[in-house]
Amino acid sequence: MFQRVLPKGAASGWTLHLHRGRIAPGVDGAPLQGPGPWPSEALPLGYWHDVPVALVFDDEDPSAAEDWPDGRAWLANMPQAYFPLLSTALQVASWWQNHRFCGRCGSRTRHVSWEFAMHCDACGHRNYPRISPCIITLVTHGDAMLLGRSPRFPVGRYSTLAGFIEPGESAEEAVRREVFEEVGVSVGRTRYFLSQAWPFPHSLMLGYFAEAASRDIRIDDREIADAAWFLPDEMPELPPRFSISRQLIDTHLKSVSSRGQ
Repeated sequence: MFQRVLPKGAASGWTLHLHRGRIAPGVDGAPLQGPGPWPSEALPLGYWHDVPVALVFDDEDPSAAEDWPDGRAWLANMPQAYFPLLSTALQVASWWQNHRFCGRCGSRTRHVSWEFAMHCDACGHRNYPRISPCIITLVTHGDAMLLGRSPRFPVGRYSTLAGFIEPGESAEEAVRREVFEEVGVSVGRTRYFLSQAWPFPHSLMLGYFAEAASRDIRIDDREIADAAWFLPDEMPELPPRFSISRQLIDTHLKSVSSRGQ
């Protein structure tokens, strides 16, 4: 179990070693090493089963990290209990490495030990980890599901539709806008499902179900390479089970199955 409480004053415990999104294997094939003393540059994260855990950036020998699994591979192969730890580690690592200099005046920043913050002594600006809210939506029409293919997906994989929430926009407005922009479908009723931290690199996914007004599709040809309606008995390759996209799909499939019994 991962606790997001900073272990103030801790100097030893578990370590999680990263290099550009890749995580080193540790004890018994898990991503944690130790427990033991931390190096001076360790970045505390929280507690793993009541033992302090910290990030260590292994940047001195990049070739050593070439065979380390990336974040997606770890999430796909580890028990669900590791998701909060790995998600936090990946997002904090991305923030820390990208904000070592002040975005306001360009001076070197320093890490604040009692919170996730980088402080600029030159101008007083303090930077916190960025969280980007996104919507992710399963559009349905009866039993059928509207799934799309990103050009970045493996061949044959389809997923739910997603996009960033824009300034001044509610999550529900973003659902309707993104679905219409990507596939040309207008949706009526929307229903919130649940949220999931998505550390690629710093998103918070807000999951929704949305009911389509029609099945007419017009893809945008930029973000979506293909989109189609799928019935429960003719599904394509789906996203990994740890993703909120797959949870949306599986929840709908269970609902359809229960109605047919």
